[in-house]
Amino acid sequence: MTPGMTADSIVNLCGAIGLCVAMMTFYRRDPKSPLTFRLLVALGVIASLFLVRGAAWWTGSTGLDRFSVIPAALIPLGALIVTEGMLRRHAPRAIKLIVLVGGVLLALAGLPGLPQFDKVYAIALSLFQLAGIAVCAVLLATRDRADLMASENRSVARLAVGALLVLPFILTDFRSLFPHIPVRLGALGALLTVTVMLIAGGGAETRRHGLILMALRLISSALLGLAAAFMAGDVDAAQLIRFCAVAVAGVLTIGLMTDALRALFESQEPGVLNSLAASPARTRDEFICELARHPIFESARRYRESELAAYDPPLLRDFLSARRVLRRPDAPWGLPATDPPVERMVSLMTANSATHVIVLSHDPLDLIVLAVPVTSADPATETALALVRRLLASAPERA
Repeated sequence: MTPGMTADSIVNLCGAIGLCVAMMTFYRRDPKSPLTFRLLVALGVIASLFLVRGAAWWTGSTGLDRFSVIPAALIPLGALIVTEGMLRRHAPRAIKLIVLVGGVLLALAGLPGLPQFDKVYAIALSLFQLAGIAVCAVLLATRDRADLMASENRSVARLAVGALLVLPFILTDFRSLFPHIPVRLGALGALLTVTVMLIAGGGAETRRHGLILMALRLISSALLGLAAAFMAGDVDAAQLIRFCAVAVAGVLTIGLMTDALRALFESQEPGVLNSLAASPARTRDEFICELARHPIFESARRYRESELAAYDPPLLRDFLSARRVLRRPDAPWGLPATDPPVERMVSLMTANSATHVIVLSHDPLDLIVLAVPVTSADPATETALALVRRLLASAPERA
């Protein structure tokens, strides 16, 4: 097996695995949505293409290679199904017939695998795929924006741009048309597209962090591929591209699997806010009992005003009147370190080896003092503590 065929096989198998992971992620997010079903059908067609094609090239099986033309010819149909779901309306009947009938005819025409027609068939299949995806992009771009919500319009715009960006990657898959391309990159383009689609499902800050992380993965994997290439003998430009493509495809696939497993583990072990949301608690005391079951609050202690006599409650009351959550690293909280309320609050934290104080009420004083482990001290935890404080402060003392 040639180096080019080996690289093609690895990239396509990575693409198949990555798309299967993305399918599971989309299904877990919204298993009953009609759009999810359409997306799973389209991704399933593409994943089957990469799997069959990668296995065919790896094993040298002519039968599998011929069979791969079936999912390849059905890709425009899958793209059209997703487009209709995104737009919430049917595509023109003529387009649907052309995509369906053309896909079936090309699939049947490619099964015999006649060598004398390889180039003609490759041209017909590539034009059909490119035209199908381009038509879907045009349908998305010329939609009636008033029929969709703002969030749907943003998603449609991203999908249209992604459809156009993936076209150059698809062209590299037709080696009979471009024999000098070092490695087929269609699967790599699909991995990039689904990674961006998964990132686009979050909020603005989450999307920004996701794109930064994806850029870091792409850059680091490309550098890893370059480093690996120089360890092999007779390195040329084609080999450098192959090593980089394999490394990038592998890292993107591993990243998709890691993100999916992390989300699965987090859903099985709910955080503080999820625990409170699912709790039947109604009063402040019941909520605090529920919090005590969470690892962060295991060592927490509640102080009512009567238990703070040694810390001068009137002085603390004025100090805490405009504060909600105090962090030990932020001391002295905008005041001189020798200020009496600051000294008393630092003393209270030191006595409990605490990192945070949650102010439930300042008149009368009602505090929760806790130590957040350094492994859990991140912005998400800080936000959760602020929301927990708001929930407890608004909860009634008695039912």
